[in-house]
Formats: sequence, C-alpha cells, structure tokens
Amino acid sequence: MKIKIATWNINSVRLRINLVERLLLEEKPDVLCLQEIKCVADAFPAKAFEKAGYMHHAVLGQKGYHGVAIVSRIPFKKVESRDFCEKGDARHIAVDLDIKDPIRIHNFYVPAGGDEPDVTINDKFAHKLDFMQEMADWYASHKTKTKNRMVLVGDLNVAPLEHDVWSHKQLLKVVSHTPVEVDLMEKVIASHDWIDVMRQFVPAEEKLYSWWSYRARDWDTADRGRRLDHVWVTPALAKAPQSMTIRRDIRGWEKPSDHVPVIVEMDV
Repeated sequence: MKIKIATWNINSVRLRINLVERLLLEEKPDVLCLQEIKCVADAFPAKAFEKAGYMHHAVLGQKGYHGVAIVSRIPFKKVESRDFCEKGDARHIAVDLDIKDPIRIHNFYVPAGGDEPDVTINDKFAHKLDFMQEMADWYASHKTKTKNRMVLVGDLNVAPLEHDVWSHKQLLKVVSHTPVEVDLMEKVIASHDWIDVMRQFVPAEEKLYSWWSYRARDWDTADRGRRLDHVWVTPALAKAPQSMTIRRDIRGWEKPSDHVPVIVEMDV
C-alpha cells in the first residue's frame, strides 16, 4: 500500500485555510499533519477539509496558541495524545491508521525555546529541553522496537546538522542549533532508533531547509533557512520511504507560513 504523508506548521489554520486547500488540491496527500493550528477543536475548519475529501480528523487545539491536527482520507483505528511536561499545551497527537498492517503517526510541535539558550534566565528554553528529554524517555520505554511501525513528523524546532542551517558557526549560540539541543535530538533519535527520512534523500553535505524567518525581506535570495521540520520512521519502516519533497515555493505564496510543507511518499 502506498501512502503520501505531508507535515506543515501552518501558523493558524483558519487564517491560512486557503493555502491548505491549495496544497491538498496540488499534492493530494493521504494524510496531512498540521502544527500551530492556533484554535480550539470546535473552531477547526472541519467542513473545508471534508469538502476536500478528508473526512477523518484528529484535533488537539488550544485557543490562540500551539495546537496539532491530523486530517486523513484513511480512517483512524485509534487517536491518542500525550501532555508532555504536564503543562496542558496542545503539542502532540497520534493516530493509528486503519490499514492491513497498522501504522502509528505521531505529530509534534516541540516548544520553540525563546531567544536565550540559557535555562537560568529563560524558562522557555528549559521547557524545550525538558520536553525533548521526556520524548527520549518515552520512546525508550516502548517495547518491541524492531516491530513498531511508527512515523514521527512535525515542527521539532531543532536544526541538528551542520547543513540544516545557513551558517553553522553563526548559529551555534542561536536557539534551534545549539549543541545542547542537537545532543538532545540525537538522544531522542537513539531512543527508538529513528531514521531521518529527509536525509535519506538529501545527503548531509547538502543544504536543506524548511523554514525561513519572517524578518527576512527577501527570504529567497538571502536563503537564511533552517530545517526545523522533520519526518522520521522506525526501523520496521526503514525501506518504506520512496520519495521526499520540500515545497519551498509555498513560502512565496501570499501571506504564507514561515514553514513549508514536507511531503513523503511511502510504500507500507
């Protein structure tokens, strides 16, 4: 069975529903995972998704902040979420796709971490590190690692590799690329032997971005990007990914998100 999964930090799903509808029309993913939907579940634009053919919704919303959602053409067998760090933030939702050999999709919005990479003066950065440590501990506790068929997607707010940022040296002390964050991401990956799907298709020596700051007047020419959005699979799905696309052009659409969609096709 072939499925196409897209992940996108939309930065307000209601504000940018027209962009989402355009993506669905152009790419026709089977599953779309959204982060930073910035609305409660009751305000989620469900009818727009149903009109586009996406009848199955898993939504964990929060008024004005955060929020994650998964919409799908494929039914869900199960929907769950975890309250990381017990803060009540809507940052994780998971679904089991109702297919012959079920797959669990985890959708994350990891805390951005504020501006200062110092836990003594920045509670947001401390929260980010605690969140990632809990991710590592949680996945390490999962049993039968060789059999778990899982996909993890989302805005993880860390650009781990040297060429995941426009300047490795200049960003070493900037939140999202600091050594402590990179080390923690490596720990999360090792916790369940996750495989970085995007880097299966683009070598680590090549630049790869999914986010460009709103502060850049000419983001395309300056190209000061970061790879903050990720797609991982467990070893049981190591051979499943068939292609990967970053829709960079969408950053140039009218009133865009600062993130662009990452799309992976898999044979499961």
